[in-house]
Amino acid sequence: MKKSILDFTKSELASVVYPEFRAKQIYTWLYQKHIDSFDQMSNLPKQTRTKLDQKYDLKTLRIVKKEKSIDGSIKYLFECHDKSTIESVLLPMKSELRDSKGNILKEIKYSICVSSQVGCKIGCSFCLTAKGGFNRNLSCAEIVAQVLLIKKDNQIAHNRKVNIVYMGMGEPLDNLDNVTKAIKIFNDQDGLAIGMRRQTISTSGLSHQIEKLGKMNLGVLLAISLHAVDNDLRERLMPINKAYNIESVINAVKNFPIDQRKRVMFEYLVINDLNDDIGSAKKLVRLLHGIRAKVNLIYFNPYPGSLYTRPSEKSMEKFKAYLNDHGIICTIRKSKGLDISAACGQLKEKNLYEYD
Repeated sequence: MKKSILDFTKSELASVVYPEFRAKQIYTWLYQKHIDSFDQMSNLPKQTRTKLDQKYDLKTLRIVKKEKSIDGSIKYLFECHDKSTIESVLLPMKSELRDSKGNILKEIKYSICVSSQVGCKIGCSFCLTAKGGFNRNLSCAEIVAQVLLIKKDNQIAHNRKVNIVYMGMGEPLDNLDNVTKAIKIFNDQDGLAIGMRRQTISTSGLSHQIEKLGKMNLGVLLAISLHAVDNDLRERLMPINKAYNIESVINAVKNFPIDQRKRVMFEYLVINDLNDDIGSAKKLVRLLHGIRAKVNLIYFNPYPGSLYTRPSEKSMEKFKAYLNDHGIICTIRKSKGLDISAACGQLKEKNLYEYD
């Protein structure tokens, strides 16, 4: 199988094409022109285009299906070369604003939730992705292709900045090399030019990998899937806690380099009658003392056969108010894409026969 052209950083590409300046031209075609074939790279010599076509693959993923939610979210099912499938989601975060004459004052803002693995090893009891087990890591190209295809499919111009959240299928830090390479490719100024602070890695808390990521000092944002304030409950929810307990995660976060204008996000999945009480809120305040933290409360999103139930709005608001009253910035994440199973914890690999 040919190597994907999307697997190359610009400097790597410059080492395999001649002359080196061709790498910048190729990057422009790949990331700014939404091309479908190497032959469309019209400012490259015909011989160069032919060699690229012979050596490299341009079509890394295929869109199998997409579903649109009533809230505007779009869930994508992608097929990989080995017929395995992954899901990604386009999330409209802020609506378009127009004046009385119809002129656009503020453009719509998007986040793209990308997957980093086919399946997931972590095995969280509340997550549908875990039910299918783990297949493999995604290549850098497969991560990059998700964003490119979603932008192309929605005619989002290359210079329109989007936020990228590594919160789809899989544990990003379990595929650290390919994820960080994709981050750098997205950030390249001759490509999509998506700033590091527009990219957020969400992790279930692989402490040693958080430390490794911190030493890279990329400038990306960090989100920790915490979900519990004591090790007993967290082990029930997230078996990974046996290897990386809360204390190790907190210590790794304290050493993580964060821009002083930013905060570490702590994701807290709220489950009815399990971790939604004020006692848990009090423990969370103590746990995050001394950390520039922001807590994102997430409604548990039920799915067929799930063990847990969704918390009440009242308990969510009380939890949020307690944290805010005690000096911790806290928000409640609005569940997007619930009607198309695109919300947090609902992505999973699909059997393609479901869509035949």
